[in-house]
Amino acid sequence: MAFTDFLFALKPHFLPILIATIVLVTYIIKIHGCRFLDKKRKYHPVGGTVIHQLFNFHRLLEYMTDLTIKRKTYSLLSFTRSEVYTSDPANVEHMLVTNFSNYGKGWYHHNVLTDLLGDGIFTVDGEKWRHQRKSASYQFSTKLLREFSGSVFKSNAVKLAGIVSEAAISNNIIELQDLFMKSALDSVFKVILGVELDTMCGTYREGTQFSNAFDEASAAIMFRYVNFLWKVQRFLNIGSEAVLKKSLKVIDEYVYKLIRSKIEQSQKPQDNSIGLKGDILSRFLDLNETDPKYLKDIILSFIIAGKDTTAITLSWFLYQLCKNPHVQEKIAQEIREATKVENGSIIDELAAKVTDESMEKMQYLHAALTETLRLHPALPVESKYCFSDDKWPDGYSVRKGDLVSFQPYVMGRMKFLWGEDAEKFRPERWFDENGSLKKESSFKFTAFQAGPRICLGKEFAYRQMKIFSAILLGSHSFKLADQMKLVKYRTMLTLQIDGGLYAYALKRNI
Repeated sequence: MAFTDFLFALKPHFLPILIATIVLVTYIIKIHGCRFLDKKRKYHPVGGTVIHQLFNFHRLLEYMTDLTIKRKTYSLLSFTRSEVYTSDPANVEHMLVTNFSNYGKGWYHHNVLTDLLGDGIFTVDGEKWRHQRKSASYQFSTKLLREFSGSVFKSNAVKLAGIVSEAAISNNIIELQDLFMKSALDSVFKVILGVELDTMCGTYREGTQFSNAFDEASAAIMFRYVNFLWKVQRFLNIGSEAVLKKSLKVIDEYVYKLIRSKIEQSQKPQDNSIGLKGDILSRFLDLNETDPKYLKDIILSFIIAGKDTTAITLSWFLYQLCKNPHVQEKIAQEIREATKVENGSIIDELAAKVTDESMEKMQYLHAALTETLRLHPALPVESKYCFSDDKWPDGYSVRKGDLVSFQPYVMGRMKFLWGEDAEKFRPERWFDENGSLKKESSFKFTAFQAGPRICLGKEFAYRQMKIFSAILLGSHSFKLADQMKLVKYRTMLTLQIDGGLYAYALKRNI
């Protein structure tokens, strides 16, 4: 939502909001006064306030990058706490590993996220988190899920390549991010729920409605982090909170309907076959997890983890390849060599040769995807709640109740971490002097987090992105429809390209 829209929505309710603002300003003085008078501890320098974030919401990550260039770690004053932001790998390691138990989602994140994600794995701590983490870890480690998901990814990648091929033949512009979002949603729904959405071809109206509602809800939830009046808006049902309420109704009704249908199917002996056991929901039902609310929260957490992340990364990946055509051609050549595809082959024949063995040989593709994640992480900000007073490796203190964050987007642009060419897309940085792929510290390259909360689906995501990339780039080349247009992100929980990614596709002679 634009800031002007935000102000327009508040206009009819100006008086109660003004009163609330005065109360909050008084409260912030009370909250932070003792901090400035504390002579025993040294706190991080103040970089600004959440008011500054609100006015810079349309360019929030650039604003945070500018602050980080001045200081590796700084605080922003909020109305209820300090918000500490760091790009220091030592501080990140302290939060994620060394003193892991002291940093979690806490009541604050749960309060902001629960309307969308409920008590899912991204909003809870303690026993609830451990239980879901253990269950999810088991699911991701099964051979059945790996084989089932692989066939789903390949099938949807071939379908997507077919749509791209039709556009190439007719020389039509295609919106790549929209296609990636639809194909990722189709894939994740099939893998998680065993349901064919087919949003790519638009044959399933409810699936499209769900996808749109999920994006709107995600944007509204993100706005809560800088909109200190979101509870007032929710009470008055105005602005972004009104949009969120409407979107959540669509999401909940649809997911609950799918869960009920799946439970009914699982109770029919004739449907209790191996073929229906590949999806994650069926696996949870096999473990006697039948609480609809619990299943809905897990499903939505998996969807936001599996849909947006891969689709967004592939969108920025194709954008960077269009801006760097020499990289695009190098990857295409590597795909042809790894798959040994013959001239004149069709897309299905190429897909058949995209195997685990051939993908293992696509090292430059892997490096280019990783470089994309460095500059365009699907989750640009990671925040934790500080449960008790602590001292960080940089010598500064944080207080109980502080919101502490590291920002993968910002860290990927820091010269002190990546060198003078930090903002340049250069896949070669991921190879050592021997030409082998090298690993960077997960406290420096933070796209997948680290420690106990490291992303369970990391290898799962790489596999999906490699399959889609190999089939698309092995069969087509791409160029931007408007080479001069400045591509921007949409400020939300995930780093979507604002307005989409428009390009031309050209068929390769494979």
